[in-house]
Amino acid sequence: MIHDDIRSLLEAPPTGEEAPTLDHIEHTLTAGYARALALEAERWRLERRIATVAAKLGGKSQDDEHSELTQLGQRLAAADGDLSGLRGLLSSLRSRADEVRQPSGQPSN
Repeated sequence: MIHDDIRSLLEAPPTGEEAPTLDHIEHTLTAGYARALALEAERWRLERRIATVAAKLGGKSQDDEHSELTQLGQRLAAADGDLSGLRGLLSSLRSRADEVRQPSGQPSN
């Protein structure tokens, strides 16, 4: 899972033989951004489906549609949580990549 990959890179030492390469960090950033885009697309699909099911209800009380709305709402909340957590991890990994790009002793701008 990308979350675990990012955490491993963040837990690794920033310098020395055990430090991940900039290529490895950047590859993981790219994979993380791709996963974030997929989560955003899933959120969009869920929101559209919620709107469709809610519009069909039209004041009617149909257990199947209420159940579907509940499930869609839970999936949307899970996607929101995953996306939020991933964005935080990506931000930290992007900062690590910036540190690796800086020559030793040079302050970042």
